[in-house]
Amino acid sequence: MVITNVKIITMSDKDYENGYVRFENGVFTEIGDMADYVYALDEVIDGNGLSLYPGFIDAHCHIGMWDDGLTFEGEDGNEDTDPSTPHLRAIDSINAMDDCFNDAIAAGVTTVCTGVGSANPIGGSFVVMHTNGSKRVDKLIVHSPAAIKFALGENPKNTYNDRNESPVTRMATAAIIREQLLKAKRYLADKMEYERLKGTDDEISEPDFDMKCEALLPLFAEENKLKAHFHCHRADDIFTAIRISKEFDLDYVLIHCTDGAVIADELAEDSPAVVVGPLFGDRGKPELRNHDITTPAALAAEGIKCAICTDHPETPIQYLPLTAALAVKGGLSREDALKGITLYPAEILGLSDKLGSIEVGKQADFSLFKGDPLDLTVTPEAVAINGKIMFSTGKIQGQTDRT
Repeated sequence: MVITNVKIITMSDKDYENGYVRFENGVFTEIGDMADYVYALDEVIDGNGLSLYPGFIDAHCHIGMWDDGLTFEGEDGNEDTDPSTPHLRAIDSINAMDDCFNDAIAAGVTTVCTGVGSANPIGGSFVVMHTNGSKRVDKLIVHSPAAIKFALGENPKNTYNDRNESPVTRMATAAIIREQLLKAKRYLADKMEYERLKGTDDEISEPDFDMKCEALLPLFAEENKLKAHFHCHRADDIFTAIRISKEFDLDYVLIHCTDGAVIADELAEDSPAVVVGPLFGDRGKPELRNHDITTPAALAAEGIKCAICTDHPETPIQYLPLTAALAVKGGLSREDALKGITLYPAEILGLSDKLGSIEVGKQADFSLFKGDPLDLTVTPEAVAINGKIMFSTGKIQGQTDRT
C-alpha cells in the first residue's frame, strides 16, 4: 500500500512537504518526495495534502489494568498484599477489550507501555503493546516483559501504613527493594556456580527455585538488560531511585519525575531516562506540590530528553496529544513535545529500531491529520498500526470506517 500526497513529519532527519510512504507486511519500505514516486501496482490512498505523523506512544500508563467505569471488579493493577511482587506479570491482568483501547486508537495513540500500579515497592512487570483492539492481548504485544516496576514515596507508604505493615517509611521502602535485589543477585551467583561445577567432582546442589528472584534476573543481564522503571515524584525519591540503580547497575527510567524542574541541574549530571506526567491534573497529594507543565521544558534546558505520559487512567489515554500541547504551553519546543510522544518514548523503551519515527524498516504505525495534532480541536483522519488502517473518519479516499 502507498499513501501519496502527504506532508510527512518523520521525527527523524528529514521531513517531506509533499511525499509518499510505501509499506508492506506491516513495515515502511519506501519514503520519499512525490517527484520521485513510481507507481508499482500498489494499492494507493491519496492523502490529499494531509500530514502524516508516527503513531503516538504513551511511555507509561495502566490501560487495561483498571477497566473503564468499574470499581473493584475491574481493578487489577495493585496486588497490595505483599510489598515485593516482581514475579507478577502485567500481561495476566490486561483486559484487551477495555473500551479505552478504542479511545487510544481514535486519538492516534498506537503503542503503550502499561503495567502494574505503585502500591508495592516492587510491583511486577510492564509490557509494550499495540492498541488495535484485538480480543487477545497476546496478539498485541510488542515487547514483554518491558520493565520491572519499582515505586518510591507516598504510594507504598500509604498502602501499608493503613494496614500497620512495613513499609511505612521511605527508608523501609528502599530497604525492601535492596533486599530483594540482593537476594536475586545471590540467587544468580548460586545458579552460575552450580552450572560451573555441574558434572565435576565438586558439584553442588542446584539452588531452590525462587520465582521472585527469577523475575529479577534479566535486570542483571550483560546485554539487553530488562529496564527498571522507578515511580518517583519528590526530589529525594528521585535521588533514591538513582542511588539504588547505581548500586545494582540497573538500566533505570525515572517515571513521573515531578520535582524534575527543581533538581534539573543535578539530574543533568546523570543524564537519566525520564518519563514526565501526567501533566494534565491537579496537585492531589503532597508529593505533587511542584507539579507544573513547565517541567519538560526545564529538563530539556539541561539537555535531558523526556517522554510525556498520561499515566492513564489518571489522565485518559486519548489526551496524550493534549498533554504534549500543555508541555509546549509550559515552554517546551513543539518539536520536543512531538518527539516526547513518538521518538523519545521509543528510545526510552529500547524500541527505537521498531517505533517512534517514519523510517524504512520500522513498523508502519502512523496517523493522518488535517491540522496540528497538538491542537485540541484536531483529531486524526486515519490511524494505522502495522500498516493496517484501524481507524478512519471515512474522508480518506479508498478507506472506510473502522468496524
